[in-house]
Amino acid sequence: QVQLVESGGGLVQAGGSLRLSCLASGRTFSSATMGWFRQAPGKARDFVAALSWSSGSTYYADSVKGRFTISRDDAKNTMYLQLNSLKPEDTASYYCAATYYTLYGSRRYNQAAYDYWGQGTQVTVSS
Repeated sequence: QVQLVESGGGLVQAGGSLRLSCLASGRTFSSATMGWFRQAPGKARDFVAALSWSSGSTYYADSVKGRFTISRDDAKNTMYLQLNSLKPEDTASYYCAATYYTLYGSRRYNQAAYDYWGQGTQVTVSS
């Protein structure tokens, strides 16, 4: 059984930074896709970023490109999301997701393609 546990959320002023972590336990993700999604109150869950574990290739939503960075630490079986230049509209619950399949094209951005989810961590950006 795979478990994903996020941490690192919090309250930050606009322009500030946070680093989110997603610790994966159980089977390792040597050939998989992992991603971050976010959901603001009253809105749908949106794609933020994804990472191909084997190749290290990364993918971003246009709204966060240049401000957020997704990365991994193989030894710690942990994925990170560095959030810089935060804006009030980045306020949301952030969810870590994973699948053992390598996702291609638009499937990377589709939450239905991910099989495992964390419980979420709240990011609040004040203006």
